[in-house]
Amino acid sequence: MAMSQHCSVSATSAVRLSFSSSASPPLPTRVSLNLHPEKKVQSHSRRMISRAMVQEAAQGIPSVYAREMERLSAKESLILAFNDAGGFEALVTGKITDLQKIDVNERITTLERLNPTPRPTTSPYLEGRWSFEWFGSNTPGSLAARVIFERFPSSFVSLSSMDIVIKDASTRATANVKLLNMIENKVILTSKLTVEGPLRMKEEYLEGMLESPTVIEEAVPEQLRGLLGQATTTLQQLPEPVKDTLSNGLRIPLGGSYQRFFMISYLDDEILIVRDTLGVPEVLTRVETSSSSSVVENLEYNS
Repeated sequence: MAMSQHCSVSATSAVRLSFSSSASPPLPTRVSLNLHPEKKVQSHSRRMISRAMVQEAAQGIPSVYAREMERLSAKESLILAFNDAGGFEALVTGKITDLQKIDVNERITTLERLNPTPRPTTSPYLEGRWSFEWFGSNTPGSLAARVIFERFPSSFVSLSSMDIVIKDASTRATANVKLLNMIENKVILTSKLTVEGPLRMKEEYLEGMLESPTVIEEAVPEQLRGLLGQATTTLQQLPEPVKDTLSNGLRIPLGGSYQRFFMISYLDDEILIVRDTLGVPEVLTRVETSSSSSVVENLEYNS
């Protein structure tokens, strides 16, 4: 394991190995992202194991050990601030107070200062599936939430989650929407990424798509199930071109006409923080890792 190898090198070599380049990942320590309070006991055990691993790997290297423990503590503090503020639901419905906002932003800044990845735009850690935990007022996430809640009452529609898949210099962002708690729908936005520097990237939006809605049959009231059956029968009788359009969703070509620049201010194997041109942060947590590590191979600097 990479961490155990650090024990056999000198203190100077260990520091150089930990912060040499983005192709060499940071110390692979993990902190349990306790976004669900019901898992506190299990998460506490994982945090104890993580701290023990760091201590074992960094014996004889006090400065590296201290910095790594500070980073793990900052991650825990940020996740705790998310939970205290009400999480994703409170964020998208605008129920977070100004005090909670400044508290979260303070902890974001603290964690950014301890970024272990000096060249995140070409790091293999960038690829994978990420879930949005926090976004500001001028980000694509807040725009999607604002469009939904300005047009529909919260009792009618809810934005349950937002995630993004980054792979092979492209992204696929998905907003999961529920109507009346019984109809699920997805709004998908695909884009292309271009590396502009060790921290800066450009995102060009290629296509927006509204997927065909899915009915959660067990959530449909008994008195409405007859109407649901009639609607299903009617849809089956539509002409094939119309049925194909409904089943494949509504696609809106964007052709790269919209773009934005952003900077990656923090990246490790669990948390991604980016800031837009106004400095507004977005915080994402990893859901799963991409099977491909081709970010380094496919993304090149613009001349």
